[in-house]
Amino acid sequence: MARTGRRPGAGGTREKILAAARFQFSEAGYEGATIRDIAGEAGVDPALVLHYFGSKEGVFVAAVEFPIDPAEVLPGLLAPGLEGLGERLVRFFLGAWDSPAGSPLLGLIRSVVGNERAAALVRDFVSREVLGRIAEALELDQPQLRASLAASQLIGLAMLRYVVKLEPLASAEPDEVAAWLGPTLQRYLTDPEGVPARAPSRRSARGPAGS
Repeated sequence: MARTGRRPGAGGTREKILAAARFQFSEAGYEGATIRDIAGEAGVDPALVLHYFGSKEGVFVAAVEFPIDPAEVLPGLLAPGLEGLGERLVRFFLGAWDSPAGSPLLGLIRSVVGNERAAALVRDFVSREVLGRIAEALELDQPQLRASLAASQLIGLAMLRYVVKLEPLASAEPDEVAAWLGPTLQRYLTDPEGVPARAPSRRSARGPAGS
């Protein structure tokens, strides 16, 4: 009679894949690592990686214990349109930090600050899966620049509020912080005049030669 049920050792397959993914991501970065490479490192079929995690993004989120999956969160933030997006981003960001996900977020930020490899890994992921998704929703010029400027504000907020704990920002109510910072993010994301077309050269900044 054919055996049924879980194959022997199958309970450790997910952990083997995660260990392999951590190695591949640390060696090749988010862009360089592939599902096939991760599967080869783990000694499993690539279909099993997709079975457990759905995508490379999914296995990365699990491998680095990234507490928020952008694929699940960003569509809800972007669905109402660009109006009010700045405040929605700030409220969501603060909500994530103040939730049980805040502890691993803090650990992630600290690992990025102290480890260039971790910083490069997270930078690749955020550039592609977070800023890239926001940029796709923006129909103005320089969408990547706009999204990057907004992200710089949010990362600075995290560092000052939760790591450095600078007052009065550290103890301010989320509604207050959203009201303070939301308009700045909104300007970066949606105002046609929110970012310069390009940085002026030193020569043009001084005026014509000889003036």
